[in-house]
Amino acid sequence: MNASPVHAESVAKHFGRTRALDDCTFTLPEGSVTGLVGPNGAGKTTLLSLIAGLAKPTSGSISVHGTAVRGRMHPDVSLLTQRRPLYEQFTVREMMRAGAAMNDRWSASRADEMLDLLAGVDKDAQVRTLSAGARTQVAIALALGRLPKVLLLDEPLSDLDPLARDETLRLVMAEVAERGTTVLLSSHLLTDLGDVCDHLLLLDEGRVQVSGDIDEILGDHQIVVGAAGVDLETDGVVVDSSHTARQTTALVRGGSVPSGWQTTHPDLEALVMGYLRASRSRRFARQ
Repeated sequence: MNASPVHAESVAKHFGRTRALDDCTFTLPEGSVTGLVGPNGAGKTTLLSLIAGLAKPTSGSISVHGTAVRGRMHPDVSLLTQRRPLYEQFTVREMMRAGAAMNDRWSASRADEMLDLLAGVDKDAQVRTLSAGARTQVAIALALGRLPKVLLLDEPLSDLDPLARDETLRLVMAEVAERGTTVLLSSHLLTDLGDVCDHLLLLDEGRVQVSGDIDEILGDHQIVVGAAGVDLETDGVVVDSSHTARQTTALVRGGSVPSGWQTTHPDLEALVMGYLRASRSRRFARQ
């Protein structure tokens, strides 16, 4: 059994005839912050649920620190889902007491640190009265209070204003620095991902397209620009290309590019956008 923080081997998840995930293999390094990206419907939420143990794969296996995930919540994993499941009638203070009661490993101080961000969350307020951003703070506080070794975050920043996003990311990074927590963060906010992530996991149509260290991935891709009407002859993989009356622009993975083409390495946003455009083009071509 692979003893990495998270290791997936040939993982597939099917819902009837729908293949949400298919033949996914990857490893998350210890203490890494990995950005999980891909178009809507790529399988990101399904993958997070499988790693957490909330669902079982149709085939393949997932392990967390060498222990197989067997379809129930793994004790070393915390998952913040998009739905932010909280007891509406509970006060924030009661939610924290419930978290302590339901977890053998619990840190009230870690949870309180999250609740006290910015102006802080009123701990005597009922959850149903809180704003979307405050609910997200409560949900993250519960996730961190478990003192997870692996923290899974599904769109954790979507409900937060820019200042709250910055503070939340700082707390996540402190979690990594102080406890060596491994983080898998799904988000469409590519700028935020670039600020905190050192690894990338890109899914499309249920398959892993790119996985690894971000600097190495960016170094293996080139944005090439040449005159319109000139064929791009390369032994690399053309991920995406676009054409105007004057020029051709392409994202190329690996290989070499002939002379006469301008080349630069993409940043994270340009890389991900190239893969997303290519995914959209494939879907349109099948319609």
